[in-house]
Amino acid sequence: MLDGAARIDEVVATAAAEGQPAVGITDHGNMYGVLDFYRAARDAGIKPVIGIEAYQIEGSRFDRPRRADHDIFHLTLLAETNQGYRNLIKVASHAYLDGFFYKPRVDFDLLEQHGAGLIGTSGCLGGLVSQQLLRGDYDGARDSAARFQSVLGRESFFIELQDRAAGATAGQPPARPDGPRAQCAAARHQRQPLHP
Repeated sequence: MLDGAARIDEVVATAAAEGQPAVGITDHGNMYGVLDFYRAARDAGIKPVIGIEAYQIEGSRFDRPRRADHDIFHLTLLAETNQGYRNLIKVASHAYLDGFFYKPRVDFDLLEQHGAGLIGTSGCLGGLVSQQLLRGDYDGARDSAARFQSVLGRESFFIELQDRAAGATAGQPPARPDGPRAQCAAARHQRQPLHP
C-alpha cells in the first residue's frame, strides 16, 4: 500500500484488471474514503481491505506535551473481521475526540480497549519499531514489537519490511543497508510473522 493522492475508482479498476483478489485502503489518520472504496471494490468483484495508517504515540493520547518533546509514529491497522471494522471506527474516532494534538493520535491504551479483530503492522520507516531500529535501539524495538504483539495478539502483529535500496523518496531518509536485516532479527526474536 502506497502513500498518494490516488483516485479510488482508478486504483480499484487497476487492481481488478491485474487480477488482484483484494485491494486495500489505509488513509493517514482517518477513514474518510472507506465507504466509497468499499463500494467500488465490491462492484469490481474484489475484496476490500479496510484500514488506517494511524498516528501512534508511546505516551497517553490525553497528554499535550510541547511539540519538540512529542514523537508521533505511523502504525498500519487493518480490519480482519466485522468486529475489527467496528473497532477500527472506534480507534479512529477516539484518536480525533480524545487524542487530537497536531494529529489524531492513538496510544497503547486505545489499542488495548479496541484491538480485537485488528491486524497491525509495524508500519513504514515512520513507525515506532523502525525508528527505534534506525536509532540503533534494538532492545527498544524488540520491546515495542512485543508490546504490539501482546495488545493485538501473537498472530495479528507483523513486522513490515520495505526495500529502499533504490534510494530515498522526497522527504525520507536514505535507505540503510541494515534496516531489513534488523527488522528480520527483531521479528525472529519475538517469533513474529513478517509482512513484506
